Amino acid sequence: MSLILVDVKENVNRIAIKQDDKLVEYYIEKSEEKTLGNIYRGRVVNVLPGMEAAFVDIGLEKNAYLYLKDALPKGMRNQRDMSINEVVKNGQEIIVQVIKESIGTKGPKVTTHITIPGRYTVLTPYSNKIKISRKINDIDDIERLLSIGKEIQKDNMGIILRTISKDVEKEQIEEDMNISIELFKKIEREKNFSPCPKLIYKEMDMVHRIVRDVFINSFDKLIINDKEKYDSIVSSIKHISPELKNNMELRLGEDIFKSFNIEGELKNAFKREVPLKSGGYIVIDEAEALTAIDVNTGHYIGNLSLENTVVKTNLEAAEEIARQLRLRDIGGIIIIDFIDMEKEANAKIVLKRLEEELMKDRTKAIIVDITKLGLVEMTRKKVRNRLSWDFIKTCTHCQGRGKILDYGC
Repeated sequence: MSLILVDVKENVNRIAIKQDDKLVEYYIEKSEEKTLGNIYRGRVVNVLPGMEAAFVDIGLEKNAYLYLKDALPKGMRNQRDMSINEVVKNGQEIIVQVIKESIGTKGPKVTTHITIPGRYTVLTPYSNKIKISRKINDIDDIERLLSIGKEIQKDNMGIILRTISKDVEKEQIEEDMNISIELFKKIEREKNFSPCPKLIYKEMDMVHRIVRDVFINSFDKLIINDKEKYDSIVSSIKHISPELKNNMELRLGEDIFKSFNIEGELKNAFKREVPLKSGGYIVIDEAEALTAIDVNTGHYIGNLSLENTVVKTNLEAAEEIARQLRLRDIGGIIIIDFIDMEKEANAKIVLKRLEEELMKDRTKAIIVDITKLGLVEMTRKKVRNRLSWDFIKTCTHCQGRGKILDYGC
């Protein structure tokens, strides 16, 4: 059972998702800062062949950056001998979509390969492939959806069938896809008629995306403290799953986060050391290029054997690590140092547990390999600022090193 809590104050939306009474996701969004998923008509202001990238003015404070692979026209994405200055030119006006929000000193990352998310599908006009959500594992369901995808495919446009489409009839899926196609055609018509730079399509805010991607899919409970936002959500679901209104609760004016101790749980999300129930703990060190996570038994001594103690600690740590990655929204390269295990079979059990827990994450995470030193190497897609970046400021004394220089005098 999951619980979605939405706190709305002035122009700030805060969303917390709890599963099994634990905080697993937290988002804060100021309406004027939201750009992820937006589509703009922009102007190329600088082409950098040495970086195989270009900067695009989309009307924001920082210019967006466009990599070569995200600029190649449809049908040319696999060509590796192209140069960025063969694809875009200075002063050229192009339609781009934000796929990664501005992080630190970097501007937003954009692509010319527009995707349109719908209720049951994601339209991928710059691909002709039909894909199924990785969370659908049943072979019969996969084959059924692939068959539907081939039957409804139009204009050689690709489709991703979302998890929620698993038990949905063909007619509903096709209707959803047609809406996305019409939206894409409208965006295409803007190429030659819009001023530049200009926002062409604004993705729904975080609250409505959570409703679309989480609430509707899982039929969980949603509690919100804002009447206007409540009515907007009810309106958006009434033609899709009207019965979900029974799972919604309006607590007008209540400090929901205080009622459910979200602030207290958030404090743990900023700690370097995270305790485990058994008495062990994990240590999370976030750096610019990667995140290192170390697992320790702490004062847990077990009662059978050293191997048994280690395996139990590692299994518990695997679950907590997956939760912390979601909660802290850590992306990029991640290295995990589990406690050494003598039996290879036990190592496989721990890795399988980690994979299972990562499957609960809506952000794509991949376990790459186990290094010769026994370290688990994985990646998690980076699409927005880490949670810590919204709350933690660099110390003016140690400049973020965590230590203060002492000359001994």
